[in-house]
Amino acid sequence: MTLSAPELTLNALLELSDLPPSEVLIFRHRPNEKELNRIFNRVVSERSDLFDCYQSSHSKLTEAALKNARYLASFIRHTPKTALFVGLYEVTSNRRITMDACVARPLHQELMNLGMRGKKATETRNSLLEFTLSLTEWHSNWRGRLIIRWPGLERSWYRWGHKNEFPVEAIARENLLHPTMPAWDELVLSYAELALLPTTWQAALGQWRGIYLITDTSDGKQYVGSAYGADNILQRWKEYDRTGHGGNRLLRERDARNFNFAILERVSPDLPDLEVIRIESNWKARLHTREPNGLNQN
Repeated sequence: MTLSAPELTLNALLELSDLPPSEVLIFRHRPNEKELNRIFNRVVSERSDLFDCYQSSHSKLTEAALKNARYLASFIRHTPKTALFVGLYEVTSNRRITMDACVARPLHQELMNLGMRGKKATETRNSLLEFTLSLTEWHSNWRGRLIIRWPGLERSWYRWGHKNEFPVEAIARENLLHPTMPAWDELVLSYAELALLPTTWQAALGQWRGIYLITDTSDGKQYVGSAYGADNILQRWKEYDRTGHGGNRLLRERDARNFNFAILERVSPDLPDLEVIRIESNWKARLHTREPNGLNQN
């Protein structure tokens, strides 16, 4: 007779660390907003301050559960019925703040600019609890790697550790929060994604020079720019992230949140400036990006 080994569960992992599952609330974050959900992995991996803000305030029912928890095991959606581990947090404290104070928080405003709709978690209340959650070192090497199965209905996005079984589906070799960078000629970034570039992507863009394209998705109008000499594409795009227009008058008149960024052509770092300008001018002519058809002034 062959005896099979018992299935490994998150519950067992918690107990092995002397963390009673009855004291652990488990979240499976999945933003309802399409725009935010698309870039949520990058919010988690690149902007821990934004993620902390995102999970610091909740609806009334979730708030009541978190108030009774000692720890929060935080996961995000992975595939249907699975969740990806992003960290175990100690529920350190909470404080009551007004609805206006919640929405006025700079990080909350930034999340709204990334697609979070309205006054999330405030409902019709005048005040709510803001939680302080302290990230622990519990299995820190499994962040972005530990995958569990999510029991029951996916819309029930938080569960108590002792009331459900969470089988371990896999422990990935690589951190799944860090996406592989597309080839340079397949890279298309939204304006929101400029602020959430993975570190490895920034390293590559910091080496590249060439001709890039900005498209206003609201009407399809385009702008052709270049990065050469001492500048690189990362440096130029960070300037757009900071200002929204990079000093261009026609871009300044538009909503940068509608912009997409792509690379048309890479050039050698030591290519003469005049030759890069010639290539840039050629792209402007081929794509008809000079005003009034496009967003280039010359």
